[in-house]
Amino acid sequence: MKLLKLVPDHTNIHFLKWRVPFYLVSMVLVAASWGLVLTKGLNLGVDFIGGQMIRVTFERSAEAPVGPLRDEVTKLGYGEPILQRFGKPNEVSIRMKLPEGAEHDPALADRMARTITADIRKNHADARVDGVDSVSGKVSKELGWDAFRALGFAALAVAAYIWVRFEWQFGIGALLSLVHDVSLTLGMFAVTQLEFDLNIVAALLTLIGYSLNDTIVVYDRIRENLKKYRRMPLPELLDLSVNETLARTIVTSLSMLITLVSLLVFGPQVIFGFTAAITLGIFIGTYSSIYMAAPILIWLKVSPKSFVPGEKPSDGPAGAKA
Repeated sequence: MKLLKLVPDHTNIHFLKWRVPFYLVSMVLVAASWGLVLTKGLNLGVDFIGGQMIRVTFERSAEAPVGPLRDEVTKLGYGEPILQRFGKPNEVSIRMKLPEGAEHDPALADRMARTITADIRKNHADARVDGVDSVSGKVSKELGWDAFRALGFAALAVAAYIWVRFEWQFGIGALLSLVHDVSLTLGMFAVTQLEFDLNIVAALLTLIGYSLNDTIVVYDRIRENLKKYRRMPLPELLDLSVNETLARTIVTSLSMLITLVSLLVFGPQVIFGFTAAITLGIFIGTYSSIYMAAPILIWLKVSPKSFVPGEKPSDGPAGAKA
């Protein structure tokens, strides 16, 4: 039986030919992503903002009655609620600040949740309360800071590892691609307003690991080829390295996407954001390994001397093995 080959032998796609336009597009997308995060903001979950979040589904309604529901909850005297649809149109989340004194008396928060849910059930016979989450303000700040440090330390550790294993230029390239991947994922959450909670932080850390894995495979082949083809122009050598690892990249990505798409379509709503972040990250991570991590090596003046400083270039024709 003949084996299926997703990438034909001797594939020679000139990826680096378009490195400048793609780099400019990536820079615009990163800037736009951070602009959206700073202006539109993220739909932070209770994990990060503190308070209570009540999730309600209106089983016999096409859409959740957001306006009337907001007025009804406001009349209870616990302050202005934040209502947002999530998932299906008939699903809504109600976020409330914790009542004054709840830090010292948790019973106050429980009483508020029971009052709100009872009022919703009384006014809406088809309302189904799916869950009530409560996080104190102090804990939410600690969680937010810990999540930020985890992402920062992970990215720096990745850059340091690649710096030690390869050269400093490779460490900068890996760090740049990780910043690119995380930025675009945050931009997606700012646009869609999917809830951003600790599950999404876990997804971002997973994305960092996947992107690093793909980048290291490409970098390792670049290092090998720098030693073998001492006189080949660097753009051609980078194209050769990317094409040689292309089959592995496509097989790995497709294998993961089959599972992730199944989870997106048939999986539970509670992990939808997590799955969406990783699915987007598969595409972004593969793209950044080619068009972010590789081209920067040209501008940072990587050469065969970076790895074999004492070896003289071959006297053979350009592109021949030393």
